[in-house]
Amino acid sequence: MTYRQAVKYLESFTDYEKISVYSYKGSLQLERVKKFLRALGCPQEGLNVIHVAGSKGKGSVCAFCAYILREAGFSVGLYTSPHLSDFRERIRVLSPHSANKKDAFDGLIPKAALARLTLNLARGVKNYERSAKRGEQLSFFEVYTALAFLYFKEMRVDFVVLETGLGGRLDATNTASSLVCAITPISFEHTQKLGKTLAAIAAEKAGIIKEKRSIVLTARQDKEAKQVFRDKCLKTGARLYEIGKDIKYSGRLNAFSVSTLRRKYDHLRIKLLGRHQLANAALAVGAIEALGAFGFKIGQAAFRKGLNAALWPGRCEVISRRPLVVLDGAQNLASAKALKEAVKDNFKFRKIVLILGVSNDKDIQGIANQLRPLAREVILTAAHNPRAVNPAKLAGYFSGTGKACQVHITGSVQEAKAMAFKIAGRDDLILVTGSLFVVGEFRDV
Repeated sequence: MTYRQAVKYLESFTDYEKISVYSYKGSLQLERVKKFLRALGCPQEGLNVIHVAGSKGKGSVCAFCAYILREAGFSVGLYTSPHLSDFRERIRVLSPHSANKKDAFDGLIPKAALARLTLNLARGVKNYERSAKRGEQLSFFEVYTALAFLYFKEMRVDFVVLETGLGGRLDATNTASSLVCAITPISFEHTQKLGKTLAAIAAEKAGIIKEKRSIVLTARQDKEAKQVFRDKCLKTGARLYEIGKDIKYSGRLNAFSVSTLRRKYDHLRIKLLGRHQLANAALAVGAIEALGAFGFKIGQAAFRKGLNAALWPGRCEVISRRPLVVLDGAQNLASAKALKEAVKDNFKFRKIVLILGVSNDKDIQGIANQLRPLAREVILTAAHNPRAVNPAKLAGYFSGTGKACQVHITGSVQEAKAMAFKIAGRDDLILVTGSLFVVGEFRDV
C-alpha cells in the first residue's frame, strides 16, 4: 500500500469532524472501538497514558506535557486533533534525540510508517467487520486512533499523551487506561451533543476518569462542573487535585512560578501567548509531577526547559510581522475572550483586520460579541468543510453594532487572505480565527 492509497483508505471512513448533525450516543460507541482494538491485538494496553479532556486548551496542555517529558529524557507519543494541514500532525513521537529541533511539528509519523500500518489496520478492519452488527461501522477518528496506538506500541514510547476528540466518555481515546487525567476549563461547546448545561458537559468529560489508581487534575471550573469532577473521583477512588486550591501559579509569560503541594517551580517561561496559557502550563506541571506517584522522577530542569520549548501552532501563533499576522483557532465564547485579551496584552498595531470563519455548531453570537469590538475591517469566510457557516450568514452578527466596522464577504480562505493583505498596512494586525480549519487553510494557501 502506498501513502496515497493509505490516505484514500483512511478518508473512506465517516469523519464526524465534517458532519454537523448526527446522533452522539448512537454514532460514538466505545464498546465497538474496544471490539475493533481486540481484532488488532489490543495495542492500547500497556501504555503509560496522560489523558487530557476539556473544552479549551486541551492541545496546549498536551504540548506542554509532551515537551516536559521529552526534556526529561523520555520518548513521548503525542496524539491530538484536529490537524491544521496534514493529518499526520495528529500522530507524533517526540524523542530526546530531537530536543534541539525548532520544528513546530517535530516527530510526525513518517509516510512510509503510516502506509505500512494502514495496511495492517485494513486487515484488522476486515476481521472486525466479519462479526460486526449492522450500524457498527467504524469512523475515521476511531480508525485513526487505533493506528496511533499501533504506532506508539511499535515505537515503544515511554509515555503517551492523548487528547480527547469529542467529549471523553464515548471518545475512542477512552479505550486506554490512564495514569493521569488532566481536565481543562469546561465551557459551553457542542451543546447539541454533550448537553445544555455545564454539569452535563462536565459529565461527558469526566468519563475519562475510570481507574482507582488514576490521579486527576482539573483547571479552575465553575461550581457545577467542579462538583461533577469531585463526585466522579469520589465514586472511582481517583485522587483529585485542583488548580487554585492544590496548585497555584503567579507571574507573567516570561517569568512565572507554579506551586504544588510538593514543591515550587520558579523561573518558568513559555512561548505560547496569552494569560490563559499560564493556567494551561500550571495544569501540565501538576500532571507531570503526578507521575512521581507511579515511580517516575522528573527533575525541575525538565519542567523549565520543556515549558519554554513547547510549540503549539495555530494558537495565538505569529507567522508574519509587517503586517503582523496572528492565527488562533478560537471557536467558542471562552476561547474568543481569551484571544481578545491576548491580542490586547501582547501586540501593538494601528488597526485589526479580522478574518473569521466559523463552524455551524459553534456559538457564533458569543464569538462575534467578543471579537467585533476589536476590528475595523472584518473579512468573513468559510473553510473547505461541510460544517462551515455561509459567510453571508455571519454578516448579520456584525451589523447594527453601533461601531463603524467594514464587512467583506468572501467565498474561500484563499480569497480572504488575498483581500486582507490588500487592506492591511505594514503597521496593522491580520487576525485569523473562528476555526482551526480556517487557520489551517490560511497557513497553506
